[in-house]
Amino acid sequence: MAKVSLILEGGGMRGLYTAGVLDYFMDQGLIFQDIIGVSAGACNSVSYISGQRGRNLDINAGFCSDKRYLSLLGLFTRGSVFNLDFLFDDIPNRLLPFDYNSFKNSECRLTAVSTDCSTGRPMYTPIRDMLDDGIYVRASSSIPLVSPIVEVEGKMLVDGGPSDSIPIRYSVDCGFDAHIVIMTQHGGYRKKKSNLYPLYRLLLRKYPNLVNTIRNRPQVYNESIDLAEELEKQNKAVIIRPKQPVQVSRFERNPENLKKLYKDGYEDAAEKFENILQLCRDFENISYKSC
Repeated sequence: MAKVSLILEGGGMRGLYTAGVLDYFMDQGLIFQDIIGVSAGACNSVSYISGQRGRNLDINAGFCSDKRYLSLLGLFTRGSVFNLDFLFDDIPNRLLPFDYNSFKNSECRLTAVSTDCSTGRPMYTPIRDMLDDGIYVRASSSIPLVSPIVEVEGKMLVDGGPSDSIPIRYSVDCGFDAHIVIMTQHGGYRKKKSNLYPLYRLLLRKYPNLVNTIRNRPQVYNESIDLAEELEKQNKAVIIRPKQPVQVSRFERNPENLKKLYKDGYEDAAEKFENILQLCRDFENISYKSC
């Protein structure tokens, strides 16, 4: 039987768009067993897998104006704009409890994408138990320059975005026959060279391969979009992405803006739902039970 993958781009707070898409899927009883998540995409996916509808919205819209979670001043006081300790400890273990058992017992298979600082290459890590493997989701969310590098088993890891923002090529190479791709930039968007590149080159000079990966990121990113769009033309993919340029920044602190973006994702998923069902009709690694 054929298999389909669900691919989730990152984008910081733009990930609220993805949260809306995933909540629509849950409302329809549509669960993908094979998920590839990058950065905020990986973070959003864990509540989808544990079946905790609305949790991603509650976290990001609920805490976006909380300095414990997100603060530019935090870059100087704790070395990170996002407080990853707050996100990966205080929130799931005390404030908005995460259902670790449901995640662990799920039939879903999550792959989190991070970037190895030494090689500059992407790492694709299976996440089977958030208590044991959650460090790789944290690494996938560690944005260079504004978050600390995460050391795991001797490897220095950062956000998966620089090396593989939209892992469609990886999905194809893994043998998936079809792909549902959730992007957080609008149709027609193409990434350009970052104005911050000289700063990356200076502050990350200890990791020249990572710096080179960041320099080449626009080419890799745009090639991934081209591949996804070509597969969609071949009826091997469905892309869900914003219709208009997203006005929400990666570090958005206005909860109303985030709620609107979430609503956009929910509605866009509804529009594409029949296309998704048609693509996935005979696939063995999804479950669908209309609610």
